[in-house]
Amino acid sequence: MMKRFNIAVIAGDGIGPEVIAEGKKVFDGIAKMDGNFSVTFEDFPWGCEYYLKTGEMMPADGLDILKAFDAVYLGAVGYPGVPDHISLGGLLLQIRRGFDEYINLRPVRLLKGAPCPLADVSIDDINMIVVRENSEGEYANVGAHLYPGTEREMALQTGVFSRHGCERVIRYAYELARRENRSLTSISKGNALRYSMVFWDEIFAEIGREYPDVETHSLLVDAASMFFVKDPKRFEIVVTSNLFGDILTDLGAAIAGGMGLAAGANLNPERKYPSMFEPIHGSAPDIAGQGIANPLASIWSISQMLDFLGEKVWAERVLSAIETLLVERRTLTPDLGGSAKTSEIGAAILEILER
Repeated sequence: MMKRFNIAVIAGDGIGPEVIAEGKKVFDGIAKMDGNFSVTFEDFPWGCEYYLKTGEMMPADGLDILKAFDAVYLGAVGYPGVPDHISLGGLLLQIRRGFDEYINLRPVRLLKGAPCPLADVSIDDINMIVVRENSEGEYANVGAHLYPGTEREMALQTGVFSRHGCERVIRYAYELARRENRSLTSISKGNALRYSMVFWDEIFAEIGREYPDVETHSLLVDAASMFFVKDPKRFEIVVTSNLFGDILTDLGAAIAGGMGLAAGANLNPERKYPSMFEPIHGSAPDIAGQGIANPLASIWSISQMLDFLGEKVWAERVLSAIETLLVERRTLTPDLGGSAKTSEIGAAILEILER
């Protein structure tokens, strides 16, 4: 029986619709090439424009609507005129929390042909997977704004680190490291954050006793930031908290080809809810509509989606096709030194896949 994948698409704001169109084009083309599965996309107009019309980033029953899908494909969220905490909290974070997508999986890998700002670095030196806690931590949205407008005004922001939340993301990282026979580095800030990060460090050590075969390291986040630049090859699998993972993976993108090659998966590993896949470069409103945005991150996130949906061979072939595109340099967007339009990249990837 032919498999049918039903994908919810939230193209979002700015360049989101442009880059997501190319990812859809690749997935649809692959389905036609393969013949053993089909894909259907349903588009939802949620995001900042929707907010300006309705006062909400997505409808109140948005999560109930999305539950019916196999995966969610997200473009970018954010646009001038809508405060960032509204655009992020009203859509992306709602989906992550509501669907318990507690694993954020971000590859930091220097592909063949991709630009790198670091000197004397080979492609083998930058090849890590960052496992970021994605549902609580510093982004748990717990706090208060007290005495506004007075001299006593203050803001309280509380990080939430539960044993349940820490254990499951750390265990996921240990399992990944064991399966891939790679080292695991935990990144925290236990010397300054004596409650949350000491707790994290203790749980990392605790669970590590169950995985004596996994080589482990622990680093403070400031030292890790330095080593991402000076010695990236020391990192293979990385596990860290919500905030630190957010920052470090953008740094990782900068050393591995730029934000145009940065993809991310928001996973509910138990598959009780749909998982969500996205390029992480943001909405870039300054170049929206010009046809120059780089859609390779959105295509890489299609590779992640295919892998999660069980089509691992196609997932690897898509990544290989991106590398071929970068090496051949015939069809690249301006940020990579080419003159191609955004709308040409999907077809170029499919042409490579058909060879």
